[in-house]
Amino acid sequence: MRQRDPVETAADGSLDLYDIADWEVRGRLDRLAVILHASALTLARVTIVLVAISILLSQFVLGGLGAITDPTVGAVTALSVVPAVGLAGYVWRADATAREPLGLLVATFLLGVLFAGFAAVINAMFAPAAFVLTEAAGVEALGLVVVFYVIVGPVEEGVKLLAVRLHAFRDVRFDAVVDGAVYGAIAGLGFATIENALYITETTGDVGVGVFAAGGSVVTVRALAGPGHVIYSAFAGYYLGLAKFNPVQAGPIVVKGLLIAAFVHGTYNALVSVLPAFLADVVGISPFFAFVGFVIVYDGVFGYVLVRKLRAYRRAYQRTTVRKDRSLQPELTEFDP
Repeated sequence: MRQRDPVETAADGSLDLYDIADWEVRGRLDRLAVILHASALTLARVTIVLVAISILLSQFVLGGLGAITDPTVGAVTALSVVPAVGLAGYVWRADATAREPLGLLVATFLLGVLFAGFAAVINAMFAPAAFVLTEAAGVEALGLVVVFYVIVGPVEEGVKLLAVRLHAFRDVRFDAVVDGAVYGAIAGLGFATIENALYITETTGDVGVGVFAAGGSVVTVRALAGPGHVIYSAFAGYYLGLAKFNPVQAGPIVVKGLLIAAFVHGTYNALVSVLPAFLADVVGISPFFAFVGFVIVYDGVFGYVLVRKLRAYRRAYQRTTVRKDRSLQPELTEFDP
């Protein structure tokens, strides 16, 4: 509920409270203020996108991402995101309300691709500092934990959420809480796609048919990593949707979603760096199969939690919709059959 000034609360409607306790667009200065405010917001959004594009272009020129234009490398990259595409498609299908428009989905995917560059830059800037600080404090072993939970998790989930907030969130067709999970999943898919492309081009190096042989293992690894990005950002996106329809508590709700996503993301990074090797030694299997098993179990657990949340929304939607439809039906009279 919007907080009201005491004058506005006590007024009976007979007083003109414009510029006293209320405000609306009336004069030229008011219209100018509205135009300048809207222009500043548009300029900020455009600037963010242009900076993201410049980072992506620099990755093509300096980071070897240009190899993605090779048909073979492009095909390998596309194969690596198939599981993530399937999971994002499931979240899209699980939306109990109207299907989200293709234009908004594509725009969110592209923003997820673009904003991955922000995460790369921020991670590269602050991760080394975290290692230096933990080493100086005599707790060098905590360096990776700090990087995963304080830097990588929050930063990557933050930029994916920004990809939703910048465009789709503001659209009137974002008209249900669950839409946030859909667009969050699509932003995660975009992030996973460009991240996979970077890993594959950096790992395989040369282009051509040899990429399939050289990049087979890395493609499998990236294919398993992709669904995680979709799951994490779907959680954050869901709470962004919840915040849209609860504006008074929007800030804490968004923070809650980011905390959940960043924690699950950071925990994955922390565990995957040590647990598969430990399991391989204990169980006596190859590290690769231990890694595959760990990722399937980890993503399976949190994927199940996400599915339960989406199903809970569907049940609530169906129950309230049926109840509303029944309330709109006229009652039968004694003369009705």
